[in-house]
Amino acid sequence: MNYSEDARKQYHIQVGEGDVGRYVILPGDPKRCEKIAKYFDNAVLVADSREYVTYTGYLDGVKVSVTSTGIGGPSASIAMEELVNAGADTFVRIGTCGGMQLNVKSGDVVIANGAIRMEGTSKEYAPIEFPAVADIQVINALMQSAEELKSPYHVGVVQCKDSFYGQHSPERMPVSYELMNKWEAWKRLGCLASEMESAALFVVASHLHVRAGSCFLVLANQEREKEGLENPVVHDTDMAIRVAVGAIRNLIEADKKAGK
Repeated sequence: MNYSEDARKQYHIQVGEGDVGRYVILPGDPKRCEKIAKYFDNAVLVADSREYVTYTGYLDGVKVSVTSTGIGGPSASIAMEELVNAGADTFVRIGTCGGMQLNVKSGDVVIANGAIRMEGTSKEYAPIEFPAVADIQVINALMQSAEELKSPYHVGVVQCKDSFYGQHSPERMPVSYELMNKWEAWKRLGCLASEMESAALFVVASHLHVRAGSCFLVLANQEREKEGLENPVVHDTDMAIRVAVGAIRNLIEADKKAGK
């Protein structure tokens, strides 16, 4: 059932078939969409509804889009569902994260190959035993882009949660015993960073049989802070955006060669 006043448009994101390209970059922040769209040719604003802002333009002559998802898995999953309905099939999330391993420094880029499902959205799609993994073609495209841009980057598992303050002030939460013990477990398992959307996006992508991957700017690293190591707070997401845009270009080229 379509609840939209305009039956040609998806209810939440307000885009319709033909409004978006098959390749979509997914930032969380709506204000980041215009910045990303400047990397496209002939970009135009096609929708602005709730937390979902969409621009569509071209990269290397191929239609591409950027759609913001807001914060967390519920709104991100809605964006992916409705973008797929409108014709998209390849997604690159770009956002910020907090580093967890001591070698993951502020300003680095993290590329997720999998995500810890410590959130609620993915549990309404798949049993908890099902892994949240990125598409290998998207991972490879992101790695290639980071190398081409000479950006310091890390590839590995990220942790996804629903509560920002549950991560940053776990000791004041009534379930501190669980949050703090699990955080130590994730660190010991080599988890690179913490963020809020990839687990949901990866599981929804598996369900819909589309491709998805993620890359992030490391904003800071609270573990380095605890150890008294250098830990500036970095807000400039431009390198992570360039990595994502480059990855889309790499995917376009690979898909053309493969006749997809």
